[in-house]
Amino acid sequence: MEPDDSSSDVLSQSEVERLLAQVAEQDGSLVIYGADGSRKRLTREAVQPYDFRHPVFLSANELRKLRLRHEEFIRALAARMSIHLRLEFGLQMAKLHTITYQKLIESLPNPTHLTLFKVEPLRGICILDINPRLGLTMVERLMGGPGHSVAITRDLSEIEVALLDQIVQVILNEWCNHWASLKELRLTLLGHESNGRFLQTAPHDTVMLGLTMEARLGDCMEQMQIGFPYYTLEPLVRQLGEEIDAEARSQNSCAAGSLKWNRDLDRVSVPVTAGWDNLEIPARELAALKPGDVLQLAPDCANQVRVRLAKTNKFAGTLGTRGKWWAVAINQVLKP
Repeated sequence: MEPDDSSSDVLSQSEVERLLAQVAEQDGSLVIYGADGSRKRLTREAVQPYDFRHPVFLSANELRKLRLRHEEFIRALAARMSIHLRLEFGLQMAKLHTITYQKLIESLPNPTHLTLFKVEPLRGICILDINPRLGLTMVERLMGGPGHSVAITRDLSEIEVALLDQIVQVILNEWCNHWASLKELRLTLLGHESNGRFLQTAPHDTVMLGLTMEARLGDCMEQMQIGFPYYTLEPLVRQLGEEIDAEARSQNSCAAGSLKWNRDLDRVSVPVTAGWDNLEIPARELAALKPGDVLQLAPDCANQVRVRLAKTNKFAGTLGTRGKWWAVAINQVLKP
C-alpha cells in the first residue's frame, strides 16, 4: 500500500496566518520605482497622490502664509479704495487657489476688462480681471456720481479705460507694497483686453495662483480676479519659505532656552517644607509618640532631605545648621 501524501499538502494554522499577513502587508503598500531604476516598497500613507488636473505647487505652510498675506492686502485695499472713491468699498476674499492658465482664461466672462501688468524685477505677465459693470460703477463714482450700479452691454471707451487705470494703479500698487518687506516691487501696466480668448501671455499648462475677490460699491456687487504665473511668484514663495523656517527655528530655540520668570508671581506665597521620604514606623509606635520622644534615623538620612514646594518634591539637599537655625543645603533639582 502506497503512503498517502495528501497530508503534506495541508497547511498548518501558523502557515495560514503567515500567508494572510503577507497578503495584508502587500495590500497596504506600493512598489515605487526610482529614476535610477531602484525599487522599494512604501506604505500607502507615505505616498501622496497628485491630481494633474488641479496642480499644486505650494506646501500647506506656504499656502497658509500666502492666504494670510492676501487677507491683509484685501483689508488694506478696502480701506484705501474707500478713501480714493470717498464711498464705502467692501472687499472680501472669495477664493485663493492654483489653476492652469488655460482653465483661468476659460473661466473669464465675456466681455470683461483685463489689464496686463508686469511686476519688476519678477518675470512673467500677470492678469487683473475687473467685471465691466463694477469698473464702470467705479468710473462713474470718480466722475462725481452717486456710485449706483451701471448696466453695460458694451466695451469701455478710451476715456473710461484711462480713468479705470487710476483705480488699477491703486489696487496693484497696494499689492506691491505688501511685499516690500521681502522685495521691492515696481509696477508696469502693459495693456488691456476685453476678451480672454484672444489672450496668450503664458503656455496653456502654466500653473497660476488665482486670487478672486468679491467687491461691493453702493448697490453693485461683482468680482475682481488677479492671476499670477508660478514663475512670477517663485522668488517670493522661496523667501516666504525661508521666513517660515526662521520662525520655526526661533520657536524651537525659545522652547529649548531658559524659561523667563513671570514678575506677577513675585509676591505669591508658596509653602516650603523639608523632610524625609520612605521612613517606616509601626502603627503601634506611631500612636504612642508624644513630645520628647526620639526617633532613630539612619546616618545617611542627613544627606537625603527632600524639600517640598506645596506638595511636590522639588529639591534634594543636606541637613545642617546656620546660626541658631536648622538649614538644608540644596544640591540637586529633582525631576518631576
